Amino acid sequence: MSNIILASKSKVRKDILNSNGISCKVIPSNVDEDSIKISLMKEDASPEIISKNLAELKANKVSLQFRDELVIGADSVIDLEGKIISKPTDRSQALEILELLNGKTHSLISSVCISKDGNMIWNYTDKAELLMKQFKLDELKNYLLKISDEALYSYNVYQIEGIGRSLFSEIKGDSNTIMGLPVKKIKEYLKNFN
Repeated sequence: MSNIILASKSKVRKDILNSNGISCKVIPSNVDEDSIKISLMKEDASPEIISKNLAELKANKVSLQFRDELVIGADSVIDLEGKIISKPTDRSQALEILELLNGKTHSLISSVCISKDGNMIWNYTDKAELLMKQFKLDELKNYLLKISDEALYSYNVYQIEGIGRSLFSEIKGDSNTIMGLPVKKIKEYLKNFN
């Protein structure tokens, strides 16, 4: 099989691939996600379409530079009642996001795209549903004190594989999808790829 490149600087996504026997090298796409997201939202694109488009743009951009290799691009968005919640840029924004999610069910949508020669050859989008418990403001502030900056900005506010699990009373969906990479479908595709 050809070499695999992960077009993401997400350590979690790399770890998911490695723990599933898929070795890869990391070459971040450096796509301007925010401006693309804003443009797609203005066009009333669904959260699934936004997630898929960003995954595809990341994979295609890196794939143009490494034409003989398979490039995996991925993106995740939080959908709260049809509204996209973006990653926080600071701790006060993180608190605002937790307050929005507090006591509600939201969807976490993760898309993955595989590109070769600058074009998408496969993609998949999965969705998980998470019901956050009801917390007092002080409890949310205390939770944020326990999270490192790195975790906070790369895990959509909650670190589901760590202490973030305690925020939720109900989780429906694949844990790898929640962490940003629906790896089972990637493995199925790669197994059949010649």
